[in-house]
Amino acid sequence: MKKALLTYILLSTIGLHAMAQNAIETLRFDSNSEKELWMTGQANPYFLFRAVQAESAPSDQKWNDLVAELDQKFHKKGTHISLLRQLFQKSHQHLFKTYEQHATFNDMLGIGLYDCVSASAALALLLDRYDFDYKVVETDFHVFIVVNHEDKDIILESTLPIGGMITAPSEVASYLEGYKADDSMRPKSFNQRLGAPKVDLSDNTIFRKVNLTQLAGLQYYNDAISHFNEQSFEKASVQLDKALKLYNSGRIEGLKALAEEQASLLASSN
Repeated sequence: MKKALLTYILLSTIGLHAMAQNAIETLRFDSNSEKELWMTGQANPYFLFRAVQAESAPSDQKWNDLVAELDQKFHKKGTHISLLRQLFQKSHQHLFKTYEQHATFNDMLGIGLYDCVSASAALALLLDRYDFDYKVVETDFHVFIVVNHEDKDIILESTLPIGGMITAPSEVASYLEGYKADDSMRPKSFNQRLGAPKVDLSDNTIFRKVNLTQLAGLQYYNDAISHFNEQSFEKASVQLDKALKLYNSGRIEGLKALAEEQASLLASSN
């Protein structure tokens, strides 16, 4: 009986691996580097974030330097509020230099350009490393992080170097209220990327927790929007295929359908 069970588990594992491999084979990658990073990223999301625009991927040195500095602080105090503060501040010192709405994770590591997706990815990877209880929140046009520390919610707003770690309960509540979704509202434009903090405090349609893999899907979605807005609809569709493998989201599906429609119209007009 035990032998039969082990055989079943082994065959199931092989089958799942084959399915995952087949899923990857249906995707179109820009380079072998992107494909390798994508495959490595199935076990470590850090590499999924490195996969977008992999041809311009910088070294890991800035990331490794930041981690080494924070590791020392973690070994002294563990998962402590002071480490959380250092994590936020040091990320801005090492990585988050200049805000730019469409900046990728590789832009951030290379030249310090960042947006809410790439910066929240960096913060979330670090929060994971140091065992903080947190969630990444996706909204219509923005991504931010809520950390629960000692039964108290703390906002990490990556786009604000000063004042972006919000700890006062009344300010946390006010911040979250500003992003509260109205289920009666229809989704907004599919081809406007996530990136900026909220300006308009009305008509929200999305407020959901996403994991690191799904957040990597949103980075591919952002990259697809750049191609879509440049009327490179086929390229946008290729990026959206990868986004959907990571995150089966309505907004990604919506833009994929729109990109395919525009690509067809463009082809028929030529």
